Amino acid sequence: MESDKKIAVVDFGGQYSHLIASRVRRLGAYTEILSNEEGMEKYASYSGIILSGGPSSVYEKDSPQIAPEIFQLGIPILGICYGHQLTMKILGGKVESTGESEYGPAEIQILDSNISNLSRSLGRTEKVWMSHGDEVVELPPGFSNIGSTESCQFAMVSNESKKIYGIQFHPEVTHTIHGNTLLSNFIRISGCKDTWNLQEFIQKEMEIIRRQVGERGKVFMLVSGGVDSTVAYLMLAKSLGAQRVKGLLVDTGFMRKNEVSGLRENLHKLGIDLTISDESQVFYNALVAKSDPEEKRLIVGNLFLEAQARAVEELNLDPKEWILGQGTIYPDTIESGGTKHSHKIKTHHNRVPAIQKMLDEGKIIEPLRDLYKDEVRELGNYLGLDTQWTDRHPFPGPGLVVRMIATQREVDPAIEKNIQHFFQKEIPNFICKVLPFPSVGVQGDQRSYANCLLINQFSQDWNLLDKIATSITNKFKEINRIVLLPNNLNSIRFPDSLEYTELHLNKEHSDLLREADCITNQFIFDHKITKDIWQMPVVLVPCGREKGKFSIILRPVESNEAMTANFYPMKWDLLAKLCSEIQTISQISDVFFDLTNKPPGTIEWE
Repeated sequence: MESDKKIAVVDFGGQYSHLIASRVRRLGAYTEILSNEEGMEKYASYSGIILSGGPSSVYEKDSPQIAPEIFQLGIPILGICYGHQLTMKILGGKVESTGESEYGPAEIQILDSNISNLSRSLGRTEKVWMSHGDEVVELPPGFSNIGSTESCQFAMVSNESKKIYGIQFHPEVTHTIHGNTLLSNFIRISGCKDTWNLQEFIQKEMEIIRRQVGERGKVFMLVSGGVDSTVAYLMLAKSLGAQRVKGLLVDTGFMRKNEVSGLRENLHKLGIDLTISDESQVFYNALVAKSDPEEKRLIVGNLFLEAQARAVEELNLDPKEWILGQGTIYPDTIESGGTKHSHKIKTHHNRVPAIQKMLDEGKIIEPLRDLYKDEVRELGNYLGLDTQWTDRHPFPGPGLVVRMIATQREVDPAIEKNIQHFFQKEIPNFICKVLPFPSVGVQGDQRSYANCLLINQFSQDWNLLDKIATSITNKFKEINRIVLLPNNLNSIRFPDSLEYTELHLNKEHSDLLREADCITNQFIFDHKITKDIWQMPVVLVPCGREKGKFSIILRPVESNEAMTANFYPMKWDLLAKLCSEIQTISQISDVFFDLTNKPPGTIEWE
């Protein structure tokens, strides 16, 4: 690695700062994350600078800024989203709130790919990913427009003589189809090709692990059986030696059907020294009458710590020798507000205050905390894990707790009426209903906790359904998630009303979800579409066509890094068959299909 050739990513608190750094690293350039308050001499030591996105508006009083002198260093600079808007504002352009946000896919028209070194090798039309509420409406002197979308005139701009560029979209996410081409262009402009690789990261991280744990230290690892915790365990074992790492699997009572027995057998084959602690009743008791997603996550995180402490005592492990290991990856930390200016989307169970305090004291080690899911999978393969493990669907640490929606929210009839009126002109057979419970989302780098809208299957064109769903969440701030009622080949009538039924985080109701989840996972395995779907949460929600009944929401998504995702367009005949199988469960009224991309909806519902 050429230490004098590196790119800085300046973090303004966006959801994507570390993802930008990750993408650039994987394209062969060494990157480091910096704050927006470094001295000029620090910025001047880099060959290129990327200004990230962020949740603020550049014209807000306390929004994060950067010294104007950075644009006089003569270093190539790329502003992304908020970074683009801030660059334009500082250099004399104009940024405004246009009144209409844009979240999700968009098409940019490149005026001429030869105009700018940044657009080299891009087509005249490119599919990109947007997530913004404000917009540049006037360019500074010396800047030229490179590309526009239907609702954003200055989506890509440049000052070629000064090598300063701005883009409103996110090239770092996989949903910007040729984002890597654009980032590679900036790497080339900065003169930073081939300065980084994953193997070098592994060696560096192993040195950090040995230094943090010490010569005699040992690690007690919380293992879930998922990709992250398994790879983290192997990384620790490879760094320290297998005899210095022990694993604990906490059975929370919210595991999948037959998950514990299956994990015991499979992890043993990998040589993982595993202890299983059945804490299900403890979790059930603690979660009685709990519905707020943040409170649920805090309870689960603290109970995990208590279970770990009991296990340490029962196993007679000296706390002076043992520290806690976790399989936390970067999306878990950034959604919890992991950077200076970032907005908390949801508190991950590995980021409750007690764990954060232990992190600050150096009592927890997280070897994967700066990696993304695709990098974790690659790292697992490099460490010798079979692809049957690295290809497993992600499953949340809190388990089914975050897939059981127990919150009731009052419905404003005006919202439903306004949406119905707006879209019926375009789609005469459009029907919608606001559901009586909220979900967590991420809109413009900020957490949203808003209503979910149920729509009818007015078309079998997934692209049209996607377009309408995206349009609804862009135009109506009160809605952050859209679900579809599949008509099962015209046999299902859209409900006149839906009854709210109280849902409890107990064995009875978690068994309902367990059964639906089991049916779903077996179904996608039998029909050989498991690899086509990156993750498929199955969610239990508190409403049905009659009192005492619940509904299931299917949430299949396509993604690589979990920072963005789009819903998976399942074949209609398969979806109809799956819905019918789930509805054989007596207490399940309906099965809905989640049409929401990320953003504006998170992959998990809570």
